[in-house]
Amino acid sequence: MRFLSVLVLIAGAAIGIFYPWAMSNFSGHAIGTWRVYEGGRFRPATVRLAARDAPVRVLVDLTARAERVASQQHTVLTLTAASGGRTALASTLSFNHTDNPRQVSPQLPDRIFRDEAGVIETVTPGAYVFTVGPGDADGIDMRAVDLILRAGTGSVDERAQPAGYTLMGVGLAGLVLSLVFGRGNKPPQNPNSQPPPPRWGRGGSQR
Repeated sequence: MRFLSVLVLIAGAAIGIFYPWAMSNFSGHAIGTWRVYEGGRFRPATVRLAARDAPVRVLVDLTARAERVASQQHTVLTLTAASGGRTALASTLSFNHTDNPRQVSPQLPDRIFRDEAGVIETVTPGAYVFTVGPGDADGIDMRAVDLILRAGTGSVDERAQPAGYTLMGVGLAGLVLSLVFGRGNKPPQNPNSQPPPPRWGRGGSQR
């Protein structure tokens, strides 16, 4: 039962955690990366997209001090994407769900946080203007912000995460039960399997 519970727990983690992360970061192919904030200034990025690029996943990398980002609950950045005067995507980014931000340098306290702004499902060929701006979060010491676009990305099945978390719960519960009941099912120790203790003192055998 313990082995089966471990397998269920691993399967749940793969479906609920690894699968959405892999689809968000590695499915499709990269269109490019654009620096949209540096030196205290935001600047829009204009990118020409083709119909064959759809769907386009929009990711944002934020370089900032780790403790400032992890402890806040407000919007850090806003993002809009527009083409031909029409808004194709509007999103708010908080970055506080990132469990393992990337390290910039061992000597620096800054970390790189990634958040997904959304997916442009249908692309009208032409120029898209991506505008990133500040949110309502205070005290975020931003070093840089990068826009990352990936083309032809797969969509994450919305049922995957709930199913994965359910499997993780079942596997964890089974593992705990197997550990608890496994201790009580140990066979009693045979008293004859151990050599008798030496007898010393009065009445004992001495050589």
